[in-house]
Amino acid sequence: MPDAIPVPPADAIHLDAISKRYGRTLALDGVSFAVREQELFALLGPNGAGKTTLLHILSSILRPDSGTALIDGIDVAKNPRAARQRLGIVFQEPSLDDRLTVRENLELHGLVFGVPRKLRRQRIEEMLALVELSDWAAKPVRTLSSGMKRRLEIARALIHDSGILLLDEPTVGLDAQTRDRIWAYLRRLRAERDITVLVTTHYIEEVESCDRVCIIDGGKVLALDTPEALKQAHGQALVRVTPLTEADSAAISAQYADRLTGRQGAELTLVSDDAFIAAFLAEFGTRISALKVEVPSLETVFLSLTGRELRDQAAGAREQTFAFGKRGGEHTR
Repeated sequence: MPDAIPVPPADAIHLDAISKRYGRTLALDGVSFAVREQELFALLGPNGAGKTTLLHILSSILRPDSGTALIDGIDVAKNPRAARQRLGIVFQEPSLDDRLTVRENLELHGLVFGVPRKLRRQRIEEMLALVELSDWAAKPVRTLSSGMKRRLEIARALIHDSGILLLDEPTVGLDAQTRDRIWAYLRRLRAERDITVLVTTHYIEEVESCDRVCIIDGGKVLALDTPEALKQAHGQALVRVTPLTEADSAAISAQYADRLTGRQGAELTLVSDDAFIAAFLAEFGTRISALKVEVPSLETVFLSLTGRELRDQAAGAREQTFAFGKRGGEHTR
């Protein structure tokens, strides 16, 4: 008996040559990629890269100027209602009703999506348990912390048994511990409910455990693969040095202008290779106070592809957390 031929996973999301313009700004420029069923897929890029615009197109809030977006094979532009039934969505801007209780928010969402009463009550209890909010079910949403509200939004997105979960910057404004917890819930959801998860973020460290990562900047897809494959193909080793004086900094910058990729405060970042460190220390070892070596990472992948570090973009975004929360995401989309 011949061996069975493995069946490739189907596409839960399929984008083909999606473009979108806001006046003179080209927000998306021929974006194409597919997200497989039951995949944990990340869109990684700075604010303004086009991530939010893509999610708004997938959720039928926006229509693309050109191209096709499919959800489970359904054309979003032609049949938005059917496509939305398959989606659970968590937008960057909070959308809970603070005047209602935790349970009432879930109940209202189930009613809107036409979930039968008995099944609705069952799913509410399941989701409350999954995101560890059962003890808070009768509390007004306004009494919850930011992290708890995010968990509630994730629970709400799954009340109607959606098979695809879209999350736009779900951890913006949260502390590191809460961010880790949100990602733990996402991995648990994918494992327990066999759902597809598409999440956008500008935090590089968050996507290391994703199945695949799509790096997007300026409305274009720059690379798409597993985290390890991206590092092997595009990663660079970096050396971060802190010169003793401004004169030392100027000398190092001039000597290694072709390797210099950035500066934060007194610290200089240089592209490294096997022979670089020994040569650098021989010349400048007595003129620095610190040296740190970084192996190829997703951060250096982004640096290699764009010529700048995403950490600079992320730092700016963190400083503007509350402003972005009020406005609802990427300023230029």
